[in-house]
Amino acid sequence: MTEAFGMEKKKAVILSSGGIDSTTAMAIAKHEGFELYSLTFDYGQRHAVELAAAARTSEALGARRHLVVRIDLAAIGGSALTADIAVPHGRSDGELASGIPVTYVPARNTIFLSYALAWAEVLGAADIFIGVNAVDYSGYPDCRPEYIRAFEAMANLALKAAVEGRMRVAIRTPLIDLTKAGIIREGNAPGVDYGLTHSCYDPDAQGRACGDCDSCLLRKKGFREAGIPDPTVYGR
Repeated sequence: MTEAFGMEKKKAVILSSGGIDSTTAMAIAKHEGFELYSLTFDYGQRHAVELAAAARTSEALGARRHLVVRIDLAAIGGSALTADIAVPHGRSDGELASGIPVTYVPARNTIFLSYALAWAEVLGAADIFIGVNAVDYSGYPDCRPEYIRAFEAMANLALKAAVEGRMRVAIRTPLIDLTKAGIIREGNAPGVDYGLTHSCYDPDAQGRACGDCDSCLLRKKGFREAGIPDPTVYGR
């Protein structure tokens, strides 16, 4: 049955950064018929450009609500995205594929998913979508399948709704086994406007992508391998 017959859509919380991966995950949730609740974090990152991108993509995909939560991970630091640590530029494919980079933010996905879990319980949303990827993922440990499985298991031990048997939470990772090119193709088919997205770790004062940080390099590689023009305006 559909809304026309008085049935509400299922709700999903989508972790949204305004980048390619989270936007594609949101488009997939929409295609699956979910009512979208987009969740973005102003966490003390180097720039606010991604917040504007998350607002654009959430609106374009018809999110019922776009919630921006402010938390201060800059007070903790430990990352090139939250502290006075230089963002790497111009790294080779080999360097990108080895080790955990300084752009890793300590426990970020655990913190973000915990907020998403709280909102999901309040909304009655059994599905949380996160655009993590274990192929072109820059070495982040909290993007791995084993991490997601462990968090999902913990989530269903932690929630009142789960313990009472009213809801079982699923952490949905539709992109986890795709390359960046595969993700772009996945979103391009239903017409995701990647020109609304932002990926750069180190944009200039005008918000233009640098073109050679790890995230920009992965983005360029993805569009190139997908055979789809990159709509990004690069500052250099």
